[in-house]
Formats: sequence, C-alpha cells, structure tokens
Amino acid sequence: MKIAILSDFHLGYERFREDAFNQAKEALEKASSIADALLIPGDIFDSRNPKPDVIAEGLRLFRDIASKDFGARAIEIEGRGTKFTDKPIIAIPGTHERRSEGVEDPVDLLALAGLLINAREARVIIEKGNEKVAIFGIGGISDERFRDVVKKIDPKPKEGLFNIFFFHQSVYELLPFNENFIKMDELPKGFDLYIDGHIHNRLEYDLNGKKLLIPGSTVLTQLKEKEQEQKGFYVFDTETKTYSYIYINSRKFYFIELNVENKDIEEIFNEIDKKINEKDDKSKPIFKFILKGKSKTNLSLSELEKRYSNLENAIIEIDKEGEEVNNALSGIREGNIEGITIRDLQQSIFLEYVSKMEEFKDFNISPIELLDILENDKKEEAIEELFEKLRLN
Repeated sequence: MKIAILSDFHLGYERFREDAFNQAKEALEKASSIADALLIPGDIFDSRNPKPDVIAEGLRLFRDIASKDFGARAIEIEGRGTKFTDKPIIAIPGTHERRSEGVEDPVDLLALAGLLINAREARVIIEKGNEKVAIFGIGGISDERFRDVVKKIDPKPKEGLFNIFFFHQSVYELLPFNENFIKMDELPKGFDLYIDGHIHNRLEYDLNGKKLLIPGSTVLTQLKEKEQEQKGFYVFDTETKTYSYIYINSRKFYFIELNVENKDIEEIFNEIDKKINEKDDKSKPIFKFILKGKSKTNLSLSELEKRYSNLENAIIEIDKEGEEVNNALSGIREGNIEGITIRDLQQSIFLEYVSKMEEFKDFNISPIELLDILENDKKEEAIEELFEKLRLN
C-alpha cells in the first residue's frame, strides 16, 4: 500500500495566503493521484478559529479530494476519533488548531462533513485487497498532555498489520533547546513507521531501526535557511518499506548573508540588487537577506525595507545579524528557532513554568487548560471560565 504523507498547509496564513491554498491543492491532488491513502499530521489551518472564507477554502480542497477513488478504504476506527467516511484521508489537528478539551476544532468540521477522518487519540484501520494498515494518531497538544495521553492510552501496534504512529510535536533530538520537549524514547514502541508534523523543514530520523519522517510544511512561513528546499510530501510503500519525496511547485526562497562591513548605503543597495537580478525567476521568489558586519552609516532596516517593499519580481525581507528574532517585521511576526515558531516556543516555556509552581497545584485546572482559556479570543468568556476553574466565583 502506498501512503502519502503531507503536512502543515496553514490555510489562511495571511502573509502568503494564496501560496498556502495553491500549494496545498497541488500537494493533495498529486498525492491522491499516486497514493492509496493520505496521512496529514496537523496544521491544515493556520488558526484554531478560521474565518468562514478560510473554512470554505478547506471544504473546497477536501471536497475535491474526497470525491476521488482511492486504492484503499477506511474500515474501522477505535478511540476518540471522528469517522463519517470510508475515504482513506486520515488527519489529526495540529498546535495551530488546538482548542479546549471537548470543543470542536477546524479538523473536526472537515471530519463531520465526511471529507476526512480525524484520528486524534484514535486508531484507524485502512484496507487494500488483503493488506491492512493500522494508523494511530495523537493531535498537537502540550508536551505535558502528550505524555499523559501516551501513558493513559498506551498505544500499541496491532498484530499482523503494518503499524503507523503519527503525531504533531516538537522532538528534543531534532530541536535540542528545551528539555521539556518530547524525547524519542517517550514515543510508543514497536510501530513500523513514525510520522511527525509541526516542523516546517523536511527531516528523516532513524528510530530503533524504523523511520521517523517529517514532510515539512507545504508553504513558507518561517523564512529560515533550512526552508530553501522545494516543498513537497513523502510517499511510503508499506510492502517494500521504501519511500520517496515528491516535490510541488512551491515559491522559491533564497537565504543570503551579505557582508556590509565598512560599506555605505549605496554599496549595500547595489549588492542586494545584484543578488536579486541573478535569480531570473518569474514566480516572484522570496529573498531573506542577513546583513553581517558594521556598515559605514547607521543602517536603518526600515529604510532598506521601504526601498524593496513593492518590487514586481521579488519579495524582500532584511535583517541585521543577530536581530532576526527582535526585528518586528520578521522575527517576532513569524520567528523560528530551527523549525519551531516563536508562538509555540512561548507556549512550551509557559507550560513548563506553570507546571513547576507549587501554588498552582491547589487549583482545579491543568496548565494546558489554563493556556487554552487564556488564548480564547472571547475575553469575557475566558474570564468567566477561568473564575469557574479556579473556584473563585
């Protein structure tokens, strides 16, 4: 059986919204034409509360895909998932879609419409001829809750089947800057293939003789050096245990470091112009320039960005060395530390800090519940729910 693995579409991502839709569409269409089943490990949408027109984009995408004939079909589900179709389109919600416990998320809407199967905390069995594949999923949740779910559910391979475990988490061995991230040895044992979303550049990892595959996002969001590779998705053959990476027509991205030591503003402009003109590309590529060294003049990033803000042949972003995270136009807006967004890093640090507070243990609320409440866009509802949870009302 051929399984396509594609992730992190981020539909509705405002900065490159058209790219997000078009590149997800191409990936889904190409994958459904060559694979027997599709696995999507999270972040189909960029927001937990997508606007109606963004939800409509998702419905259009998956309506077309769900109408196709696949080589496999979903025959069974066990656990907390949602299945209203036998189409082998299996997804889980990501961290961008995560909502409070018991509240429907955007992936639930697609599942309720019968366009895919939501396999969060569930096992789905798909079948092609005499072959069956068991797919166990856990959606994007806090590291604390992930450990609790794995301990409570204790996912195990189903005997006699090819078993896949897919999830949407930061993994410490791949992002070694937060000790609270999930470690490889905390993943359920004995599965034939492991699949992770969340990280936006493609990665492969050997896990006790098995493969962990991360397809990366189908749209550029973080503009980091490792995102220069063309976007795409994996196709894994469960019979031969081999896989390949299929590229899509994603917008090209160039990450360029420029030495501006003792150069004046015009010299810097000339070097940037030269680099842009070297890339004869009609797709309007994205350039991220990192300026290294101290220039002759007091270099203003706003002045540089203003000059390049309305080019017809390129999208330009400029940072000084060491200021990527602090720059309001790039680092904070969609900052990234080796594949994880600043937003996700903030959540992780918050949860780790709160979980260690002795005072917090007296309240009838978990750290992840507190985070979900605080992130509620409806402030009055959030305050009311917080008081109820803290037993203060």
